[in-house]
Amino acid sequence: MTDSFKTEGRSPAYGRFMTPRLDALSITTADLAASLAFYRRLGLGIPAGAESAPHVEVTLPGGQRLLWDTEDVVRSFDPEWSRPNGGERLGLAFLCDDPAEVDAVYAELTGAGYRGHLKPWDAEWGQRYAVVLDPDGCAVSLFATAAS
Repeated sequence: MTDSFKTEGRSPAYGRFMTPRLDALSITTADLAASLAFYRRLGLGIPAGAESAPHVEVTLPGGQRLLWDTEDVVRSFDPEWSRPNGGERLGLAFLCDDPAEVDAVYAELTGAGYRGHLKPWDAEWGQRYAVVLDPDGCAVSLFATAAS
């Protein structure tokens, strides 16, 4: 541990101890309209007309924010940026009310043309679980506590 990092995950800043808090998740997308359409289908309250904005933010029920930027916007402030390749760059998980909703949401998304990655199944850890890929290939998990 370096001198700049103290116990309990705190670091000194401006003469006082601060603890950073997760506030937002960010998606860099090749196609903003397609990405927003996908996440609207999952119930996010993305405002109409957001597709024409250079940056989009929505506040989630827990207070965190989900942000979108296009690849061109990211390159405008970071000319060295390039799309990561290989491996998952981001994974989001959406809690469903019950196992039937996992199946229904998966069917609705794949029926709308989004690519299924893992069909709904009863996972050994006690959840009904499925994965769909968003338009940029990021894994989006759908899950609920499995029926007992």
